[in-house]
Amino acid sequence: MNFPVTRMRRYRKNSKIRDIVRETKLNKEDLIYPIFVKEDLKDGEKEAISAMPGEYRFSLNGAVEYAKELEAKGLRSIIVFGLPSEDKKDEIGSPAFAPTGIVQRTVGKLKAETDLVIITDVCLCQYTSHGHCGLIRENDDTDFGYEILNDESLEYLAKTALSHAEAGADIVAPSDMMDGRIHSLREILDENGYYNTMIMSYSVKFASSFYAPFREAACSAPSAGNRKSYQMDPANALEAIREAELDVIEGTDFLMVKPALPYLDIIKTIREEFDLPLVTYNVSGEYSMIMAGIEKGYLTEESIMESLLSIKRAGADLIITNFAPYALDHL
Repeated sequence: MNFPVTRMRRYRKNSKIRDIVRETKLNKEDLIYPIFVKEDLKDGEKEAISAMPGEYRFSLNGAVEYAKELEAKGLRSIIVFGLPSEDKKDEIGSPAFAPTGIVQRTVGKLKAETDLVIITDVCLCQYTSHGHCGLIRENDDTDFGYEILNDESLEYLAKTALSHAEAGADIVAPSDMMDGRIHSLREILDENGYYNTMIMSYSVKFASSFYAPFREAACSAPSAGNRKSYQMDPANALEAIREAELDVIEGTDFLMVKPALPYLDIIKTIREEFDLPLVTYNVSGEYSMIMAGIEKGYLTEESIMESLLSIKRAGADLIITNFAPYALDHL
């Protein structure tokens, strides 16, 4: 039927009607908050992240207390990023898998004092002296004089995941983009009896300029070169399907697309191709861009919820976002 019999505006005539016919809904349990825990901060201390307005690096106890506040508002899941002491960093990222590392201690305290689902970022970049996500060696044939060693890095990534599981993590989330890492993580977890520790793979992680504020937040910028030899080319879409498919074969429990807003088409494609739970990372640059627009008066705060809704509409089940505290107050 056409106009005047069919009038689409009937569906929009007031807020009650709009609510009941809404196709996509964002829920509190869809949100995962990324928290930065810095080893060198004193108890209860926090540091403002200049590139991410309203966000902080927390001390261990401060992070747990803030997590409790968010849990009381309805948060269900948190992902932990650790910042070790600068003088502990080395070529192999040993603070990443130290039993008494900042992530391991934070996980233990979160498990003891909250009912949150605890996810841990598994990578080496915050823990290595060179800032790359894997081990490196000099190679003049590469773009910047170093190559990132894939197979040699897997051992250390697996050790990191195991140490997180031993500390009590519910889910480990490898973000390094080394080939074969899901197999390595699943193997070491199973060999040590952690059959039920889940893997949330950063399956489709692009080499994006939208990560810049995070690198300041996590003190994880590479000291030389870039990450384009292991993170994906932003121009490639078919490659995203292959990356996700390989992770499914190797045993991941979740797939992830990162970033989110500039890659909504990729989110939709992965949702249509695979039936695993799909996570997206609403990354630091997306957060800071919108916050800057709000501070300048170019945008209103309504843009926050609209952006999160667009990610959900594209097909995401879960969203890692620094907007979680704001969204919890508005859902």
